[in-house]
Amino acid sequence: MTTQAELLQLQRKAERQLIAGYEPEFTLDVSVLDELSEWSRTEAREADVDRALSGSRRDAYDLAALLSPSALERIEDVAVAAHRLTERRFGRTMHMFAPLYLSNECVSECTYCGFQVWNRDIVRRTLRPGEVGAEARYLKHLGFRHLLLVAGEHPKHVSAGYIADCVRVCSEIVPNVSIEVQVWDEDTYRAFVDAGCDGVVVYQECYDGRVYPEHHLKGNKRFFSWRLGAPERAARAGARRLGIGTLVGLNPDWRWEVLALAAHARFLMRHQWRSEVTVALPRLEPAAGFGRPPAVMSDAELALAVAALRLALPDAGIVLSTREPPALRDGLARLGVTHMSAGSRTEPGGYSEPGSSQEQFQVSDARGPGEVARVLAAAGFETVWKDAAPSSRPSTAAGHDRL
Repeated sequence: MTTQAELLQLQRKAERQLIAGYEPEFTLDVSVLDELSEWSRTEAREADVDRALSGSRRDAYDLAALLSPSALERIEDVAVAAHRLTERRFGRTMHMFAPLYLSNECVSECTYCGFQVWNRDIVRRTLRPGEVGAEARYLKHLGFRHLLLVAGEHPKHVSAGYIADCVRVCSEIVPNVSIEVQVWDEDTYRAFVDAGCDGVVVYQECYDGRVYPEHHLKGNKRFFSWRLGAPERAARAGARRLGIGTLVGLNPDWRWEVLALAAHARFLMRHQWRSEVTVALPRLEPAAGFGRPPAVMSDAELALAVAALRLALPDAGIVLSTREPPALRDGLARLGVTHMSAGSRTEPGGYSEPGSSQEQFQVSDARGPGEVARVLAAAGFETVWKDAAPSSRPSTAAGHDRL
């Protein structure tokens, strides 16, 4: 007779086989990306930048031109074009959100993250649902109505049931709840949506499958294709918002990563058009147990990349976190950014009980949400604290037909 432990072991083996053999709908043409990145770095000229700026619909070669050293010399022209396009498409609004860290427990081994399994330099903590509610109420008091729930990857401490419980708790406090946790199958994403989850954020971290294994050594996160297909599965499950991004610094060729990110965004906007898509370019920051990461992209290059993404993806939201310092964030807000966090804490319990555990990475902009909102208002922006949401949350059995 098969024991409960043996059944669990068989179930986990079947899950690993599913994950290892998974193939997403979206695929990357590595040879084309290699060609585009090389052309952008070494061959794109001012005439190519002019062509990209003058066009109304921009393809991958136009984006490559806008990321080139020639475009960097024309960064003011690129910035002005991005600013004008953002105002036409989004007005002068800035959507505000706050990350709420649930747990820093993790079984994955990633070379850049303070939560990784072998890091003995941090105090581990997983919030109980009641503590999550206390954090959510604190953030609501600060003005936030959109929370992003973040957690490490741990099958016991951060189970699907636990995440659904936390989503349910927060959705009773604020109208907009998104998650940035380990990736799941479609049925599990559907359960999260039914619990009140509006959005799913999955940063691929590194789109180049040749570089990806160097930084993801243990845990389900090492399966590149399973992670790449997560936004598709979330969209089919009914997620209203999809957030994707690349962690700048893992791949020395940041242009390659931006080009791949844009290709992924275009695919999702074309095939999962019922979901709003946002993109992000977070840069590596120091984390507990790690030294300062190498500088791969300068501040000017980040500004150029944000402006170029706006011109290449006119309808996509662009997200900016508190990884960047205040002055740079204030400047990037004018170039195409549509979503910003403020006053962020990157450790569980960091809002109501700061210092009770360790942060995932160092925050560079420590200003509170009120101060950030005042700076944005002085620059002519209207801060949006609550996104539009459905008046009810019926079952996702019919997927997006519910919207």
